[in-house]
Amino acid sequence: MDLTGALFDAFTLPFMARALLVLVLLSLVAGLVGVLVNLRGLEFISDGLTHAVFPGIAVGFVWGGRDGLFVGAMVAALIAAVVLTLIVRRAVSSDAAIAIVFTAMFSIGIIVVSRQTNYVGQLEQLLFGRLLTVSVTEVVQAAVICGVALLLVSFTLKQQVFRAFDHSGSAAAGYRPLVLDIVLNVAIALVVVAASNAVGNLLVLAVLIVPGAFARLVTTRLWLLFPIAAGFAVLAAWFGLAVGYAASVNAGIDLPSGATVVLVLVAGYAVALLARLAVDRFTGRSARQPLRARR
Repeated sequence: MDLTGALFDAFTLPFMARALLVLVLLSLVAGLVGVLVNLRGLEFISDGLTHAVFPGIAVGFVWGGRDGLFVGAMVAALIAAVVLTLIVRRAVSSDAAIAIVFTAMFSIGIIVVSRQTNYVGQLEQLLFGRLLTVSVTEVVQAAVICGVALLLVSFTLKQQVFRAFDHSGSAAAGYRPLVLDIVLNVAIALVVVAASNAVGNLLVLAVLIVPGAFARLVTTRLWLLFPIAAGFAVLAAWFGLAVGYAASVNAGIDLPSGATVVLVLVAGYAVALLARLAVDRFTGRSARQPLRARR
């Protein structure tokens, strides 16, 4: 089976269809949340949340297996989102404080998993996911979590964009920065929870960051950023899964599905970056610097 055939025929298999459905759900919500992360320059906080949620994932997995994973991750996500929001607002050096918190939390997760007999296998599963063995129940759980995250951001989208570009102006207009920050960080944490079981804790950051960064290279129109980011993430998920399947069937090469999707995301971003630089050079404009709204 060639790649063209794999793009369509592979997804007639139930396990491939479930994997694609999970990634489409993640792509839609991460496209929206990821653009806000990019506009606010919150990539490091997003990284901190992925690590801070890991102990909850580990405890839930050890306590209840795959059924307990979402519960543990959800509790840890909500706590981590609130704590990191308060740290950023109160800490003298927020980056250092975030780094300390997420390294401590990640270490706790490693210690919890290390108490189990199949330490290496369980750790690999939690870190890198198991996209091709996602069950129907887990697809439903991911859909519910993504839906909650999407609603949180959608209801506050205009305020979030205002907050991203003009912190003082949004506060003067009556919006509460602390509330908006907590809502966004909770949405980020929920995306981490929904994605961790599929693509793994270490790879979820790419799903959050790369589509938004890609959209910033493609358009300067604010409201086009969101559909472009989501659409790019969906296409990368579809193509990445197909590449992994074709490599396995045709060449006997077992490519990790989650990592393959991430590499396709990064490759797409690299192509867009080169094209953007070429267009800027051809038109005589200097390469555009990404806008960084104040936190």
